[in-house]
Amino acid sequence: MKLSRIAAVGATAGIAALALAAPASAHVSVQPEGTAAKGGYAVVDFKVPNERDDAATTKLEVTFPADHPLASVMPQPVPGWTAKVTKAKLDKPLEMHGKKIAEAVSKVTWTADGDGIEPGFFQKFPVSVGTLPEDADELVFKAVQTYSNKEVVRWIEVPQEGQEEPDNPAPVLTLTAPEADGHGASGAKADSDGAGADAGDTGKTAETAAAPASGDSSDTTARVLGVVGIAVGVAGVAYAVLAGRRRSTGGPA
Repeated sequence: MKLSRIAAVGATAGIAALALAAPASAHVSVQPEGTAAKGGYAVVDFKVPNERDDAATTKLEVTFPADHPLASVMPQPVPGWTAKVTKAKLDKPLEMHGKKIAEAVSKVTWTADGDGIEPGFFQKFPVSVGTLPEDADELVFKAVQTYSNKEVVRWIEVPQEGQEEPDNPAPVLTLTAPEADGHGASGAKADSDGAGADAGDTGKTAETAAAPASGDSSDTTARVLGVVGIAVGVAGVAYAVLAGRRRSTGGPA
């Protein structure tokens, strides 16, 4: 194989690796700050990347599970955004701290006050939730992402075990075994009413960050693939250049 072809193959491999790595984590996801223990409270982050080059994300709607209603849902204020909490009456009231809860949060909507999440950035939206169900291993939160050009992306497809991830997967929160203190590892405890503050009047969003969260394994995989691809490409180009110099000086190729 000619040296020029070796260089071309190396460069192509690097580009391909980057192309495969780029979309590895480009969807709305949810992760706990610490763990989300059954029967306890947790702070969870909804992570929203901007997938468009010519539009900003200006709105996020997250629907909370109706099959496992959460009596306490309190968004953390995030600069640049307004959060609105929507509640719905329950067919079967919940009991929390000795009180009957007749309604629970059905949706939280964040709307940008300014530019929103611009291309090349992502945003985290923290929410305190509880109590988490004891009879479930995971909770599914369907999300709708709206861009400044009016495009709407619905992250509502529920991943199925043993099948490939769908094109528009819904955020899924994995629950862990109950903690001894009953409040979860994150230590997030709601108010005694358990109804959750109506953050529709308070919430404003977290500051934009330029790099993925280190705790996301998909982000780590993407970075590793990218680095490997670049290294292969650079090595191929360097080898070709060195060989070219040898031929120009009369040395062995």
